[in-house]
This record gives sequence, C-alpha cells and structure tokens, in this order.
Amino acid sequence: MRLPLRSVIDLAGLVAQQSLSTVDAYAAKEIPAARAGLLANIGHDGGKSHGALPGLVVASPSTQNPNYLYTWTRDSSLVFKPLVDQVTSGEDPSLRSLVDSFITVESKIQQTSNPSGTVTSGGLGEPKFNIDGTAFTLPWGRPQRDGPALRSTTMMAYGNWLLDHGNTSFVQTTLWPIIQLDLDYVAQNWNKSTFDLWEEVNSSSFFTAAVQHRSLREGSAFASRLEQGNLTLAYTSQADRALCFMQSFWNPKRGYITANTGGGRSGIDANTVLASIHTFDPSAGCDATTFQPCSDKALANLVTYIEAFRSTYPLNSNASTSGALATGRYPEDTYYGGNPWYLSIAAVSEQLYDAYGVWANASQIEVTSISLPFFRRLLPNITIGTYASGSSVFTSITAATRRLADDFLALHAKYTPADGSLSEQFDRSTGAPKSAADLTWNYAALITAFRARDGRVMNSWGARGLHASC
Repeated sequence: MRLPLRSVIDLAGLVAQQSLSTVDAYAAKEIPAARAGLLANIGHDGGKSHGALPGLVVASPSTQNPNYLYTWTRDSSLVFKPLVDQVTSGEDPSLRSLVDSFITVESKIQQTSNPSGTVTSGGLGEPKFNIDGTAFTLPWGRPQRDGPALRSTTMMAYGNWLLDHGNTSFVQTTLWPIIQLDLDYVAQNWNKSTFDLWEEVNSSSFFTAAVQHRSLREGSAFASRLEQGNLTLAYTSQADRALCFMQSFWNPKRGYITANTGGGRSGIDANTVLASIHTFDPSAGCDATTFQPCSDKALANLVTYIEAFRSTYPLNSNASTSGALATGRYPEDTYYGGNPWYLSIAAVSEQLYDAYGVWANASQIEVTSISLPFFRRLLPNITIGTYASGSSVFTSITAATRRLADDFLALHAKYTPADGSLSEQFDRSTGAPKSAADLTWNYAALITAFRARDGRVMNSWGARGLHASC
C-alpha cells in the first residue's frame, strides 16, 4: 500500500535533514583530502608518485595485489579535466603549471611506440604505460579507444580558454598537433571494436561511443576556431555517424542502456552512468538523443542500474526502497569478489545533481512512460505528465532528486575511512576498503560530484539541438 504523496514528502524531508548535515560535514573534510590524494599521485612532485614523469598521473601507488603503478590515458584525462576546469574558471590558477606538465608528458606518451602500434598505426589506442613514459609490453586488453577522445576533450577545454585569452600561438604550435592526432584517431576508429573501460569486454562500448561522439563534436568546433575547414567538416560527418550508433545501445524492451554489445552479461553497468555525466552539456536540457542526465532514457537507465545492486550486496539488505544503495561496476562483477566502487557511487550522485541543476532552471519537468520508474522511486504516486515550474509536484521532484543525490554522498561518506583515503572498492559485506589504495580516479570522481552539487557547470560542448539522422 502506498503512502499519500504528502506523507512521503514529509518523511523524506526528515531523512534529508540528516543526510544534508552528513554531506556538508563530509564535504568540509573530504574535498581537501580528495584534492591532496589526487595531487599526491601526479609526478614528479606528488608524495606518492615517486619515479613518475612531471604531469604524469599514477593510477594508484599500489604495487601488488593489485599493481596499479602505471598511467592510463583514460584515467589521466578524467583526472585532469576537473583540474583544467578549475584553471579555466579562475578557481585555482595555481594549477596551470601542472596542466602544462600534463600536456608535455601526454605529447611524449602519444609518440611512444607500443604493442598497439606507432603514433600513426594504432598506438594511440594503447591503454596504459609505465610511469617513466615507456611502453608497457606485457599482454593486456588492447586497444582501448576511449583514451584519445577523453584526452582531446580535456585539452580542448584548456585550448578554448587559451584562445579566449589571446594565446593563439601556444594553441597552434603545441596543443593543436596533440589534439589533432587524437581526433584523427577517433574519426578513423570510432566504429571499431574496443576493450571497454573496465578492460574486460572487447566489443562496442556505450561509454566509449559517447565520449568519442563528444570529442568529435567539440573537435569540429575547435578546428573551426583554428580555421581548419576540411577537418571541421570531416569531424562533423563522423560525429553524426557516431551519434546514430549511440542510439543502438538503448534497449526499449528492458528500459536501460546496454553497456556493451558483447560480454555475455545483462549490460547493466556503471559505464552508462559515467557516460551520461562525462557528456553532460548544461545547454542541452533533457535531450535523450545524447542521453543527457535528466533525459527520460538516462533516468530510466539510472534507476535500473541502482536497483540491480539491491540484492547483490549484503550491505544493501536493509536499505530503504527510496534511498541510496551501494553500487558497483555491474551486478555480475567478480573482480576482488565483486564489490561497491566509490567512483560509481559518486557518479550516481553526480548524475542526480546534474539533473537537478537543469530542472532548477527549467520551465517544466516531463514524466514519460520511459522515465516513470525513476520518478516513482522519488514520488510513488506520480503519474505521466508535464509539471510546470512552481507547481507542488515540480517542487517535490527537484527537492527529492537533490535529497537522493545527497543520500548517495552520505553513503559514500559512511564507507570512507577516517583519514579520507579512497581505495578502489569497499567490501560488499563489511564495508572495509579493498583492492588498490588511493585510486586517483576515485578522488577526481568525488571532486566532480561535489562540483556538481555546488552547481559548477562548464561550457556547452555542442549537444544542444542535435538529431540522429540514421
């Protein structure tokens, strides 16, 4: 039997007060800890990155069980994106020298021949390197084609800011050659098979396709700024094709995004949530074609993903029907026993904050048959319809969304050790930290989640008004 809507809202409000105080306290303590943890893992001055080149991101200082003392192009790009954002927004200009070091070391890695090939024959798809910048030559899941897309996106964010401030020379002579190599690789290889971001499944990956589409779309605009007309047209053409391909991952019968076209699993995967937040465009509204965080497809996918872990982890056995759940990579996961991941929980909160941010500035919220399961998790008696700004239901939706986002960060706080360190995972039964210590991506993921909570959004990348003409 469902409670009346008003009773549900009142009960949620009491819970929210507790979560709010927890999250505010967590933010005050953990944001500085996450920043320190992230910077410690960047060479060569970082306290836990001994032996790494300047600007090189060490995935984790862990050297055994597992050994993560390498640099991944994907992780490095995702770690540096919020640092670039802090420079370009004026929040922390002191990070600029570190960003410049990142550009220098990535240009070196880009030119390093490796088992995937040379810079012109597939080597940009190589996922990881030794921390001295040399090639990692042992067997691995290669290629991984998301790295060049993410790296170019991070560098274009910096490049656009430099162009806005008149530093055209550096962009043309230093940045653009690096960015063009990555964009050309994406344009030529986006429709080829790839190992996914978890390095396990070799097929097509939604996360990879989504970030590739974004990079090509941004690349077209960036090339135009540099008067590279032929490349502008070429990148736009491939972006249009990639956008069409993205639509094929949506599973209308099951109501979620299938993460990979192979692998023999359900396809319910944090891959899809990460794709939504890393292709968020605040000017695109709730566009479903690019799976924006508040789109009906992204919301339906989110609730399916969250609920997939309710019976997976013993930690969730007493969780409420409407609150946060510990989530991991995918429910079939067995790596280190298959556990919740800090970065996946942060990603859920970030998608919710992104959705809240768009709705807070919107004239209405539309509940469709696709997104209804998500909204009923917030407000059990809600029905399909359009709810205008200022209406009681609109207000309830936005408040409940932000409360749920805070609940996920409160859960994140619950399993964070007192010293603020973030291992890769925490145990599915006990909540104890597990696997690699001080995972750099975890720190970046938490920083971007808190930035989303504070309403810090970056510039549009061109998602507004796109159509998939397939």
